[in-house]
Amino acid sequence: MGVSTISWLGLGHVSGSLKRIDAFAGLKTRPEKPSSAINYLLVGSDTREGLTKAELKILRVGSVATAAGKRSDTMILVHISKARDKAMIISIPRDSLVTVPEHIDSQGKTIAEVRAKLNASFNWGGAPLLIRTIENAANLRIDHYVEINFAGFAHMVDALGGIEVCTKRDIDDPKSHLVLAAGIHTLNGIDALKYVRTRDFDGMGDLGRMQRQQQFMSSVLRKATSSGVLLNPIRLVNFFNAAMATVQTDSALDGNDLITLAKQMRNLSASQVRTLTVPLSNTNYSVPGIGSTVQWDPILAPELWQRLINDVEIVDKISASPSPSSSAKPKTTIIDKFKTRTADENPCGALK
Repeated sequence: MGVSTISWLGLGHVSGSLKRIDAFAGLKTRPEKPSSAINYLLVGSDTREGLTKAELKILRVGSVATAAGKRSDTMILVHISKARDKAMIISIPRDSLVTVPEHIDSQGKTIAEVRAKLNASFNWGGAPLLIRTIENAANLRIDHYVEINFAGFAHMVDALGGIEVCTKRDIDDPKSHLVLAAGIHTLNGIDALKYVRTRDFDGMGDLGRMQRQQQFMSSVLRKATSSGVLLNPIRLVNFFNAAMATVQTDSALDGNDLITLAKQMRNLSASQVRTLTVPLSNTNYSVPGIGSTVQWDPILAPELWQRLINDVEIVDKISASPSPSSSAKPKTTIIDKFKTRTADENPCGALK
């Protein structure tokens, strides 16, 4: 206990300052917020800024000049319960078919609302338009926005001392340049970036990639909450400094907020974190002029969002009464209609 306290006191030496963006600019009519649960929207940007020439060469992703600008590579909603004792990590497919609201483009021209892929909203209007689009589609209020680029992701993984992943099959993806044999591997920042970006080796595209990203985030959570990190003041401070130096957040969020949240959640176990993908009804819905999209399930997706809005369990537990002649205790049945995983589950099972 004493060592743990010293380690967390060490967060007072965090020196980084966050980069801010006005993520909620122009947002007027927004969903109501009935509880003190927190919803973070995490966006992975493919900007190359911050990567060294050596890292760019290893990744083979082009330079800042040849791949100018940024696009949304990953979109994840993190819901943290009002008691700070549970969390949900929900992957939102970037190819989700949504209605992008009316907005003003970079040339000052008003663009009418239009059906498009979700990542188009980020390309057209950055964080504010992306947030408006998701809030309109889910009727769920987003409290904070965090954007992380390639360099930030890689540096945070390295600050944690690498992250362990487990793959059931060999990976040889010529586009991400990732080569891994089936089994358990501890990846450094650059190889971890290849791992969460790979999508062309198993025929599952973005959906397969989201599954690997969820498993990776579970591994990050297990590592970040392990005694090897929590009881190591230097590693903990290095992680926070790496994060603050390379992420962008909404203007209302500051480093002290993140440290406070981390302290509130330090007893959160991996078993209390669930990962899932927005329920889908069609994973290959072709739309003229847009291409292949994915559709949210018209029944399950709204139910998921409503449960988050009300901050209630997303996995049902129903107790069935024993028969009158039996003295057995009622049996609890687990109903997981959203197909979640807990962050402490090992995707490789027997390989562990």
